[in-house]
Amino acid sequence: MADVGNPRARYRRILRFAGRYIAQAWWYELVLPRFGFGALAARGRTQRLQNIARRFHVLAVQYGGLMIKVGQFLSSRLDVLPPEITKELEGLQDEVPPVAFPAIRALAEAELGIPLSRAFEWVDETPVAAASLGQAHRARLTPADAAETGFAGVVVKVQRPGIEEIVDVDLAALRRVAGWLTRVRIVRDHVDLPALVEEFAHTSRQEIDYLHEAQNAERFAMDFAGDPRVTVPEIAWERTTRRVLTLADVTAIKINDVEGLRAAGIDPAQVAVEFANVMFDQLFLRGFFHADPHPGNIFVTPVTRAVGDSRHPWTLTFIDFGMMGEVPDKLRHNLQQLMIAVASRNSAQMIDSIRAVGVLLPSADTVELERAMTALFGRFGGMGFAELQEVDPREFRQFAKEFGDVMRSLPFQLPENFLLIIRAVSLTSGMCSSLDPAFNVWDAVEPYAARLLRDERGNAAKAIAQEAVSTAGVMARLPRRLDDMVTRIEDGRLVADVPKLDRWLRRLERLIRRVVAAVLFAGLLISGAVLRAEDLTIGTVLMIGSLVPLLYALFAGFSGSRGPQG
Repeated sequence: MADVGNPRARYRRILRFAGRYIAQAWWYELVLPRFGFGALAARGRTQRLQNIARRFHVLAVQYGGLMIKVGQFLSSRLDVLPPEITKELEGLQDEVPPVAFPAIRALAEAELGIPLSRAFEWVDETPVAAASLGQAHRARLTPADAAETGFAGVVVKVQRPGIEEIVDVDLAALRRVAGWLTRVRIVRDHVDLPALVEEFAHTSRQEIDYLHEAQNAERFAMDFAGDPRVTVPEIAWERTTRRVLTLADVTAIKINDVEGLRAAGIDPAQVAVEFANVMFDQLFLRGFFHADPHPGNIFVTPVTRAVGDSRHPWTLTFIDFGMMGEVPDKLRHNLQQLMIAVASRNSAQMIDSIRAVGVLLPSADTVELERAMTALFGRFGGMGFAELQEVDPREFRQFAKEFGDVMRSLPFQLPENFLLIIRAVSLTSGMCSSLDPAFNVWDAVEPYAARLLRDERGNAAKAIAQEAVSTAGVMARLPRRLDDMVTRIEDGRLVADVPKLDRWLRRLERLIRRVVAAVLFAGLLISGAVLRAEDLTIGTVLMIGSLVPLLYALFAGFSGSRGPQG
């Protein structure tokens, strides 16, 4: 990777790249259209955007670090970039070359405090995976460690040397770029970029802390304890530090290896449904979810079941828990409401849910959006991926243009905690469609939404029951309270401040009279203005007559408003 040892040069290179293409976008998208050259700017837009994406791809692979993570985030169908860019970045993976093993060995031994030859029985010097932040090697625990942990085959994940400094430099550059973009109104109105960068920074720092990743793995395993659908690798804590993570080797069939699944007698379509359900459980029920469910992080593991066991003979095995997300209770409830609205094809409820989630600003006029959503549900609702492929592309383009115009006219934003949610949902949707082209997201959503709806009705019934109990308690206490009040009256201990009450009633009465007078003034004035076109005399009389209630509304009650103060 370039400039790893020269942080200042790396920082300047990233800023030069960003500055160049921000200036280009400003010129073509804002300046030229303002002077009547919008058609000229639009003619080469697709090629310009693809060129930017290709150059960023090269920069990311060359520099590694967070640049690859940025590309992966932006490719996750976020609405902050046009499709010409996201499509070009979809293929961006951790394409950086692996670190030479002697450097990996030196870092691992410094972290573990002993030579690798003592820490492990053997270590494969060829990495099983190389990424921008670290790389993984297969190894075997010593017999003593294997007896203690209960497993021998492991994967040792080691940070790239110097990655913490690289992350610091990249985050500093991203903060500067976010500051530049925030000055552009169209960007500022749709996304809080500084907050987005800080969320990205928080996630990135957690991702290079392997102790935190190990804790995430254990928490995830506890969430799915007893669930036969999911398995999680165990951690070898004695061989784990902040920069070295050792966990059981659970390598199996990659979830997107359709031929491998079929060869093992596993139906890819069933895997798609199960995977969607597991991800929905994480997002909408448990609130703690795997935010990087790409094919390299999920295996399908065949399992031998006892005779008569009706459960399917495989599990979904998740790995790499560096990028995890949490959904706060309020947001999770709003997402559940959104899912119910989508499943029921209820455009109005869906827009209310989008607003509650925080994606749509309260000031947005949603009449056109509701119309567009109704048309979307009416035309494409219930279609699977294969059915959508049969739709005339011209119809798709026309609908996408109209719908896109509506979306761009509204003040959308990307709220906190939402970046990872969008990433997880996008990757889940793409994975399921690749496993089964006929996968119908509606079939996956509707039963799930029905369960949420049943839970919601159950909660409502519980609330009604609690209210009934509360009311019954009040009714049960009412006779005693009435008896106490009568006793206090008889004993002369009940005091009512009648003069103060009279003053408040008089003030309220004056206020009501003035409001009525104001309404009467408005009615007479408007009626007179309308009637003057047909009958000048009556219209003029009504307009003059409106002055009487106006004067009353303005000045009535002032003489009597300063009575004795209590």
